Amino acid sequence: MPDSVVMRSVYCRYRRGLAGLLYNMVEARTRQSDINHITGDIHYLAIALDRQRTLLTIHDCVTLQHLRGWRRELARLMWYEWPTRCAGAVTVDSERTKAELLSCTSCPESRITVVPVPLSPEFRPSRKAFSENEPQLLQVGTRENKNVENVARALAGVQCHLTIVGRLSGQQVSVLESNGIHYTALADLSDPEVLEAYRKTDIVLFCSTYEGFGMPIIEANGIGRPVVTSDIDPLRDTAGGAACLVNPYEVESIRTGIRRVIDDAEYREELITRGFANAARFDAAAIAKRYAELYERLLT
Repeated sequence: MPDSVVMRSVYCRYRRGLAGLLYNMVEARTRQSDINHITGDIHYLAIALDRQRTLLTIHDCVTLQHLRGWRRELARLMWYEWPTRCAGAVTVDSERTKAELLSCTSCPESRITVVPVPLSPEFRPSRKAFSENEPQLLQVGTRENKNVENVARALAGVQCHLTIVGRLSGQQVSVLESNGIHYTALADLSDPEVLEAYRKTDIVLFCSTYEGFGMPIIEANGIGRPVVTSDIDPLRDTAGGAACLVNPYEVESIRTGIRRVIDDAEYREELITRGFANAARFDAAAIAKRYAELYERLLT
């Protein structure tokens, strides 16, 4: 690629309905560049762009899990089938997402490249003395797959304070309160505020039932916080041996994992040390180089 490269970010506004999608597609076509790299949940833009210079990144296929019938088929076509046909190259965050994409589209495997998400340099080591009397736990996310209710049940009787990033549903609040959980819910945080939430915590919880990658795992690794996460793909791969793995469907398994990290100081330190090594796998410069190689391939 040229030594001097000009890059610009274009943010696509959320618009409802078919008219909104068409508006975004027309706008995207008028703002094309030498390389068009689509990220985020706007895969459909690839349909309107020049194939030979478009790279599409797909983070997960979770949308299809919540839809049925014609709505699922329409989403499959607009967000996965047609965009992968219209993009010159496709990247995914994990082997799990690659397998799901292959199962729901006709995209050839040879056109899909696994490139993990890079860790922001801001998530660097920030040591903190462990709060022995009342450990501070951080739960990242509140969607159904984030498993807040099972986490709340697992924490019943555990002396701790749970900070939750995201908006809680009425059902989630009910389960938290019925299990006597001391918690704080934080919504609409800026990036610096999210970073500060990691720094203030003692343990990061990420016991999801579904993920495309598992970014909070490596963010916690980079800061230097032990992680309790699910023993499922791709989370076990993202963790790389640097997390306490639990069964997200079994409350007792989650409780046992959390209790082990709280009670065993030597184990906590082992997870933190492993976490720093694991975070190095997601170095931003190395991952940027891999994308640069894909851009070059599209340009030739």
